[in-house]
Amino acid sequence: MDTQLQTKFKVYQVTLIFSILFSLIGFSYNVWRMEVSEQNNTVRMASFEVLQSLSTLEQLIYTAHYDGDFQAGSPRKAWVLVGLINDLSVLTSVNVEQKAVMLHDVWSSNWDTIGSSDEAVERIVSSIESMRTEIKQQLKTLN
Repeated sequence: MDTQLQTKFKVYQVTLIFSILFSLIGFSYNVWRMEVSEQNNTVRMASFEVLQSLSTLEQLIYTAHYDGDFQAGSPRKAWVLVGLINDLSVLTSVNVEQKAVMLHDVWSSNWDTIGSSDEAVERIVSSIESMRTEIKQQLKTLN
């Protein structure tokens, strides 16, 4: 009887240890998965906001350049968008952040001639497209 009780006790201990180990592994995986999902959600939301801001910036540039309407296509509004894009890019990836810095530099160098220079508009729009492409690549890599 004593041996039978010891055997049951050992089985109980092994079952208990296995249950605790299984619970810890499951809980750890769940926490990790939730963190990854939250990070992906943050990157996704920031990327969508950046894409919308890039479209708005492009519209302002075209309005100023092709329509000659500097009220609707105000460079001040565009400066705000370029700043917003820079701020949001920090929440995405290093590559997108670098593209945002390049966009800021290109905008800084060319904003004052968007009404008269096709080359300035092309440089800015090319930088916008480059950033768009990088954001799309990044979104494809999210789990």
